[in-house]
This record gives sequence, structure tokens and C-alpha cells, in this order.
Amino acid sequence: MPFCLSYFDPGLLVEFGKLADGTAIDAVELSNGRICARIIALGAALQSLQVPDRNGKPGDVVLGYATAAEYLAKPQYFGATVGRYANRIRGGRFSLDGKSYQLAANDGPNHLHGGVKGFDKAVWKIDAVNSGSPASVALSHVSPDGDGGFPGTLEVTATYSLNEKNELSLEYRATTDKPTVLNLTNHSYFNLAGGGDILGHRLTLLADAYTPVDATLIPTGERRNVAGTPFDFRQPRAIGERVRDGHDEQIRFGRGYDHNYVLRDEAGTLRRAAKLEDPASGRVMELLTAAPAVQFYSGNFLDGTSIGKGGRIHRQGDALCLEPQVFPDSPNHADFPSARLNPGDTYTNVIVYRFSTAGR
Repeated sequence: MPFCLSYFDPGLLVEFGKLADGTAIDAVELSNGRICARIIALGAALQSLQVPDRNGKPGDVVLGYATAAEYLAKPQYFGATVGRYANRIRGGRFSLDGKSYQLAANDGPNHLHGGVKGFDKAVWKIDAVNSGSPASVALSHVSPDGDGGFPGTLEVTATYSLNEKNELSLEYRATTDKPTVLNLTNHSYFNLAGGGDILGHRLTLLADAYTPVDATLIPTGERRNVAGTPFDFRQPRAIGERVRDGHDEQIRFGRGYDHNYVLRDEAGTLRRAAKLEDPASGRVMELLTAAPAVQFYSGNFLDGTSIGKGGRIHRQGDALCLEPQVFPDSPNHADFPSARLNPGDTYTNVIVYRFSTAGR
């Protein structure tokens, strides 16, 4: 018997809903007998993730909607694959090989998460499902040349895998037929308590610096040391301890945390980037990535207008995101890690969520 409270058997492809034109949105569950992950084709999104607490009781630790209709009516990037460019690009503009490109400005004056119709709103193709060990699902999407204003036809895959070590891994791979820029990540909102808020969660970030932003949340270009600031999570700190510290201009700009952390060690090598702990439930999540940075977002723009699974109204501070990525606005900063992808090269971003329990 699977551990999880499932809607359907692990490995079985089931229709989750439909677009207005009748296009089916399929879903699949992966299970290792202790953890269950439900992935939907809309946005290649992690819709549900059931993880046991220290007493073995399952709880859903990610935000999401119960139906496809809700994802379509009020998109919030819940669990979604975001791209072509995750995070922000100043003014929606960048240049590549002397040519300027204009993207949609869908976040004030800036471009955010692929624009009006990014990868989170695409119905991905489910190519393969493996219910063995590790359980996995592979999805793909083709983004045509000029899609959202970006150059190049892009072929993208997202592969979720769940192994016996209680690790849910996600690997993004992409190729292009023209030089382009690319930054893919997953936008899951985590709440390890399975309800309530995350202010008591303790976060550790293996980063000595972050990139400060202007009032529109675009990086200024500076790499600022976290020492002596509310951004210092080198040792475990409760989210609620400083998230509302209005003395710090950066906290005021983000309405909390919405900042890019510069990870230690060399990008391209899978290494530990963060640790999130919920003392109440005992759930622990470690984040491993090969990306150069992680965006820490404390759910500041959840405004009570989204009603998630179980009928819960989601408000500020109910969940947080840890998004492995290239720096925001990298195409406009020559000294930031490059987001360029050339024909013949393969883009990769590997993310691992490792779960365990601690405490009494």
C-alpha cells in the first residue's frame, strides 16, 4: 500500500482538467512508499507533495490548487516551471550579439517569469512515466522562435525523480537553434508544517552575499555581504525574526524577502544550498542545486485572494520559495553569471529536495 493519501495509483496517468479549447491536462503521482509527489502537465508543476512528520503522519508541504480551473483562473506560479526567464529583466529589454529584444512588461515596468504566457501556462507533454525505483516522470515542451519575444526555437525537458533516499529531484535540460537567454527554475511554495504560516520555520542559506535591488526589485549590480544584516542566514534563523524589519530598505522594497542569494562554491556542481526546518512537525528539507544562486521569496505577495487545496486562503507568510537560478537581470549585467545559451550547447539546471525529520 502506498503511504500517501492519493487520488489515484502512483504511475498512472489521469486527466486533471482541460483548457477552454478541450486540451487535456494530465497528472501523475510518484511514490517511494513514504513520500508522494503529484505532477501536472500544466506548467510541469508540482501540485502536491506529501511528506511524513516526525510521527509518520503525512502532510502536504507545497501550496497549490485542487483543480485545473483554479490554476487557469488565477495563476500564482504554484509549483510551476517558470521561464523562459525566471525572475526579472529590467524593462523587459536585453541585447544579444548587437540586437535588442523587447519582452512583455508584466511586473510593473519589468519582465517576470517569462511574461504574460510563460512556461507555467503551457501544457507540457508527458513523455514517460516510471513507477519503479526511482519513480520518475519526464515532460517536454517546445517554445517556438519569438515566443514571448525571445529568440530561438527552444526544446525543453523537465524530469522529476523520487528515490528511496527521500530525495525529489528535478532536472531541466534545453537546447536552442539560435543564440538566446534562458533561466529555468521551479516555483514551489513550501510550508513544512502543512498549514499555518512559515514564520517559525528556520532557514539556513549557504551564501555570504546577496544582490540588493531597487524599488522595482531589479538588482543594482552590487554583491552585498550578508553579515550584520537581516539577510544573514548562514546560521539557522527563524523567518519571522526579521522579515518585517522596516529599518532595512531592502526589506521594505521586497515587502519581506524577495532576493537573490549568491551561493558558495562553483556553479555546475551539485552542492547543498539551503536547509529549511519546521520545529513543530520535525520536517526538514535540504536543497541541493548546481545553479549559481537561489532566490529566497517569503510569499510577500500572497494577498488572500487565492484559495488552495483544502479550501485554505493563502496570505502573506503562509509559504516560501527557494528558487535555484541564474541571477535576475543577468542579460543586462556583464559581470553576472551568463544566461546565454548557444546552438550546440545544452542548458541544465538540477534541483534536489531532500527530506528527513528531526527532534523529539
